[in-house]
Amino acid sequence: MTDRISNTFNSTVGGAKQTIGETIGNNNLAASGAQQKAQADAAQKAADAKTHAEGVGHKVQGEVQQNVGSLTGNTSMEARGHANEVRGDLERKV
Repeated sequence: MTDRISNTFNSTVGGAKQTIGETIGNNNLAASGAQQKAQADAAQKAADAKTHAEGVGHKVQGEVQQNVGSLTGNTSMEARGHANEVRGDLERKV
């Protein structure tokens, strides 16, 4: 979560620097702000993709655990599977 906060902060600050630079005619400040915003936005997209992929993995793991637990009568494994499946669903929605 701290990466999300950091990326959001850097994107906002970069956008503000870009706007201020453009408003006062300072091309260096505007370019610096645009670069900071672009880097933060790219980092956030990469983090989102990673979280989504992890979510898919947890969902699949959970489904397998549920099925194996159900077939073997292992209610503990079945419950862990359900928890992993829910975790995966949540990670994919972030």
